[in-house]
Amino acid sequence: MNDVATLGQTGSAVRVDRTSTGKEHFEVLDGLRGSAAILIVIFHVFNYSFGWDTPLSLMHHAYLAVDFFFGLSGFVVAYAYDDRWTRMSTLQFFRIRLIRLHPLVLVGATFGLLGYLFDPFGKGINHTSAPMLLLAYVTSLLLLPSPPVGGRQNESQALNGPAWSLMQEYLGNIAYALILRRLRALTLGIIFGVSGLLLLWTANMKGSLDGGWGYPEIWMAPLRLTVSFVMGLWLYRIQARIRRPKIGLLILSILLVVIFQAPKFPNAGGLSFNGLYDAACVLFLFPLIIICGAHSDAGAGMMRLCKFSGRLSYPLYITHIAFVYIIANFAHTRHPSRSVLLTYIFLLLPFVIAVAWLVLKYFDEPVRAWLTRRYGIKRAAA
Repeated sequence: MNDVATLGQTGSAVRVDRTSTGKEHFEVLDGLRGSAAILIVIFHVFNYSFGWDTPLSLMHHAYLAVDFFFGLSGFVVAYAYDDRWTRMSTLQFFRIRLIRLHPLVLVGATFGLLGYLFDPFGKGINHTSAPMLLLAYVTSLLLLPSPPVGGRQNESQALNGPAWSLMQEYLGNIAYALILRRLRALTLGIIFGVSGLLLLWTANMKGSLDGGWGYPEIWMAPLRLTVSFVMGLWLYRIQARIRRPKIGLLILSILLVVIFQAPKFPNAGGLSFNGLYDAACVLFLFPLIIICGAHSDAGAGMMRLCKFSGRLSYPLYITHIAFVYIIANFAHTRHPSRSVLLTYIFLLLPFVIAVAWLVLKYFDEPVRAWLTRRYGIKRAAA
């Protein structure tokens, strides 16, 4: 199989990744996934460390990155698997997706446990009995809702908070394999429309879409998944009928920064403009970004960045929070000056990126390659 290659200014070939079935990756969408992952790390580290309503509360709406991920996932899963069901069983699909996703779930849970046990600044916060902590770890390994543990704000994934969205991702994949793949584009569009109206109502009533990660509002998790995952499937099915604007990674990434960094909007006239803004991003802006990204070419200059960013996005997202908790506990227990805390934050950001890269290079990719060989599975685009 010959990969398409683009020559850069230096004359070196930059290869466009293809799957074993010959499909090209959406390089710009890969890059956008990485951009969103970095922005949500910034959101976590600044807000956990400085508080949620301070001048250094950055990326106020970056929790919407989860909805963006769900939309990307629906689009790419449809692209990778819609035409493979005549030669692939449901069991094979589940096996492929588990190999793709679960090795890093194990790493994220283990990082979370180690961070909880050995956080030098969490001694007065991280109080949980050994049996309960063990249960939380086992459920985290299985990506099941875990019992609450001390210092974790009733998170449904107590040791690795961001994993709540991976649990929803699994549910979305199950729904796709059993039901959604069989539905026509019109039916998917109706589901998107109806669930979108419910999301709009929820956003207005709650004042934002920041919910689903904790037990008090866990019901928001499947709603956010349904809207965006189905939207992604629907977009893929109708993309041929849509005009194809081409906007590159840089402009679309800047647009994500602007969306996430927008201020919190006030209530007026019985409406929550903050919640309505969140809903508008999910229902209108994210579909537009996905379509633009899907029909854009990275170009020789951005191809390597897109590939690196896409590969790094998932390990970065699933491994960073343990380190964020440590620096947040340092901030809240030692009360360092703003300059000192900023110094540690700016050291932490490249550190978590390096950790994610090492995990990807020396654990995730080798393990997935071994499992793929072991079970004779062809590599898919997602």
